[in-house]
Amino acid sequence: MNTTKTKPFIDASLKEANKELHMMDKIVIVHCRFQSVGFFEEKIRIWQSTFLYDDANSNLLSELIHCENISYYPEWTDVPPGKTFLFTLYFSGLPSDCKSFTLAEIIPEANGFFVPNIKRNKSDVYNIIID
Repeated sequence: MNTTKTKPFIDASLKEANKELHMMDKIVIVHCRFQSVGFFEEKIRIWQSTFLYDDANSNLLSELIHCENISYYPEWTDVPPGKTFLFTLYFSGLPSDCKSFTLAEIIPEANGFFVPNIKRNKSDVYNIIID
């Protein structure tokens, strides 16, 4: 009896779903702390054009996929004067060999969020201060 080895067919949608599930394991969570200073209410927001850049290779980036407790551009989130405001950003996974990265909000106006040289850890959960 002759047997023929054939490669199994895997539907493209199943391959894509598997890829998305694999990326879910690699989500990077960034808890942010923003301190309002002065006597007036401040307003903050996050642009979809916020990324994590691998410090060793700036061509490799992780995209913002979700945020909590902060508005997306063009809306604003109010921060009362003198208060600490907390929000969380979720990014796609960083390259496995990344040792440190930079959070950068690439926007067409001044004062985008920028936090350089964040040291990578095993959990990929970070606490940062936004100035």
